Amino acid sequence: MDLISSTKLTAIYRYRGFIFSSVKREFDSRYRNSVLGPAWLVLNPLAQILMFTLVFSQLMRTRLPGVESPFGYSIFLCAGLLTWGLFADILNRSQNMFLDNANFLKKISFPRICIPIIVILNSCLGFAIILSLFVGFLLISGNFPGWIFFAIAPIILLQIFLAAGLGMFLGVLNVFFRDIGHLFGIVLQFWFWLTPIVYPFAVLPDWAQRIVMLNPMTPIMISYQGILVQGLPPIWFSLFPAVLLACALCFFSALLFKRLIGEMVDEL
Repeated sequence: MDLISSTKLTAIYRYRGFIFSSVKREFDSRYRNSVLGPAWLVLNPLAQILMFTLVFSQLMRTRLPGVESPFGYSIFLCAGLLTWGLFADILNRSQNMFLDNANFLKKISFPRICIPIIVILNSCLGFAIILSLFVGFLLISGNFPGWIFFAIAPIILLQIFLAAGLGMFLGVLNVFFRDIGHLFGIVLQFWFWLTPIVYPFAVLPDWAQRIVMLNPMTPIMISYQGILVQGLPPIWFSLFPAVLLACALCFFSALLFKRLIGEMVDEL
């Protein structure tokens, strides 16, 4: 079944103005009554990066095995938390995206696939600013990993597709079963701690490593940490299960969305 036809891609291109204006409108509305405005988008992650650096590298003097830099654990933690933040933000936005845009769906004629695209672009905009600040920190502290840094691009893309596929699935279900949003908030908390973000994967016992490796976010997170902390290239074949899962979720979610969009509009 041709879920992403040339006709649909053409329609998305025709509505690109609607997509970008929607992204801009949400961005502006978030800081409309704020004195500092969009500066908060920079100040919040900057404060987070500085806090991790001060607490873990200076006060606690936490060290990673095999990493000589005093900022090693701070970079390790930021690599996990900032990229997980993108994943969680897409999921949290996606599970409510059809509920939040009910008026658009019922009253305005446009390609419905624009809504997930708007959600993803909004999340990526914030992440791009945060990542830029983090890169600045790596450069200033002398811990920039070099050209291998750009290997994170396909990993970010994989993470976005994984979150988008799962997010659309949750968004469709949440229209009919409103408990989905509340339940997944709990699931996401457990998922965070089952992902090696605040602890290195290598420190886990063998039985725990086997369990944690069942998590599709584990090889993604290990790849980020290897690139940003140690300057090592990812083990690409370890990401293959996550690629398959992302493709399956995107296909199944697009199929579900296409079949249920009429009922979703009636339900809303």
